[in-house]
Amino acid sequence: MTSVDEPARPGERIRDAARTRAEILDVATQEFARAGYDGARVDDIAARTRTTKRMIYYYFGGKEQLFTAVLEQAYGVIREAEQELDVEHLDPVAAIRRLAEVTFDHHEQHPDFIRLVSIENIHGAEHIAASEKLGKIGSPALDVIRRILASGQESGLFTADVDAVDLHAMISSFCFFRVANRHTFGALFGRDLVAAEQREHYRTMLGDMVIAYLTADRAAD
Repeated sequence: MTSVDEPARPGERIRDAARTRAEILDVATQEFARAGYDGARVDDIAARTRTTKRMIYYYFGGKEQLFTAVLEQAYGVIREAEQELDVEHLDPVAAIRRLAEVTFDHHEQHPDFIRLVSIENIHGAEHIAASEKLGKIGSPALDVIRRILASGQESGLFTADVDAVDLHAMISSFCFFRVANRHTFGALFGRDLVAAEQREHYRTMLGDMVIAYLTADRAAD
């Protein structure tokens, strides 16, 4: 049995450090999403964690690096969901609908991600541009979309001029707008885009919209 005075073993120190770093990132995510980059304070983040401002600087280097780490983690979560997407057994129409649903579900379940992306856009994506990790993370969804589009085009279901990045933007824009603009849209038009009773309506509408775009007859263009 280990004495209370006995120093922690290397493995225990590593696990403690990992837990502390994870806790800091979780709290920092909430603070940056709530107050924005300029409004968030490292002192407040430290006060809400079992650590100190000095320890936060030790782990991350400063506020700018901490925000970058928060972005890296946030994007990592959605990229992981994309990588786990299994649509190889589905036909192209069902596969692209499933991909749209995954994006819809993720954005709805992670409103902090939406706020963080909005904040980063205000800052001209300077933290993403400076992040080596984010520069390489790409989007596994694009590879999936390309494979689905190729299959759909080969079978004659999809038009041949559809670009994977454009389609990704189309799906993401609807999902992003629905969460990011919930309050302004509701104030202007009296409709809550994320109301529980409307969820399946909008989820289905997204899939229908994407499929309609992919299968539209462009012969007259």
